[in-house]
Amino acid sequence: MGISFEGRVAIVTGAGGGLGREHALALAARGAKVVVNDFGRAATPGSAAPTAADAVVAEIAAAGGEAMANHASVTDEAGVAAMVQDALARWGRIDILVNNAGILRDKSFGKMPIADFRAVVEVHLIGAAICSQAVWSAMRAQKHGRIVMTTSSSGLYGNFGQANYSAAKMALVGLMQTLAIEGAKDDIRVNCLAPTAATQMTEGLLSADMLRLLAPSAVTPGLLYLVSDDAPTRAILCTGAGTYASAHVTLTHGVHIGAGADAAERVAASFAAIDDRSGALVPDSGLVQVRNEIEQAMAATR
Repeated sequence: MGISFEGRVAIVTGAGGGLGREHALALAARGAKVVVNDFGRAATPGSAAPTAADAVVAEIAAAGGEAMANHASVTDEAGVAAMVQDALARWGRIDILVNNAGILRDKSFGKMPIADFRAVVEVHLIGAAICSQAVWSAMRAQKHGRIVMTTSSSGLYGNFGQANYSAAKMALVGLMQTLAIEGAKDDIRVNCLAPTAATQMTEGLLSADMLRLLAPSAVTPGLLYLVSDDAPTRAILCTGAGTYASAHVTLTHGVHIGAGADAAERVAASFAAIDDRSGALVPDSGLVQVRNEIEQAMAATR
């Protein structure tokens, strides 16, 4: 049987266009009731013209699905709390949160105003934390939850001109790691999606041929798996153009150096061995690093 979201309720942030829109449409097509969150409002205050979120809701309704629009900024704690309460009042549960909302303020680090650094971290990281915390109690109470953080290759591996974006996106990996540990007992599974897609945020950066390959719709199947009943937890799924790969934060076995007066010089002399990835592992918590260090230190004193 295919992946189904019948009876499930999903919130997708930044869902007025691009990846978020694709995620919302796909979830609804497979039976989910969807909150389409997008900060964009009508061009003219008080206008009856539909917003981007309204347009996606209309698409879902036209296809026979059920959705509601929400225009809160993910950085607005009261607005996000109200969004969650509205969803609970209408549908009684929240099963899925897709933290997709984001902005760019690209500039080389030396020229980047700290205000631009703060703005990007505020939306990507703090916004995801606000939304995740807002749904946490409901997910714990129902003993089921699926949360996806949208990370990026820029965060995992770096990218020129995106120090703010890179920092925020890697921070989301750390948030995912701990929320997955804390949510495990209540079947709250938390994962990261690292998409490569042609959206408004990548406009002008890619050739026409690349843009065609990197359709946002090619990313969404990975998202559907990460929020399904059979989802993994603590995965970092990298996807674009129909290709899927998994990224990991690994720990090498390392070398016990000790703490003598020449320890710094010995670290320098041993760095190739310290950095040797053969036998590297993926820790299941930060305690693995501590245990590795203590075990090697104790072995050196025997």
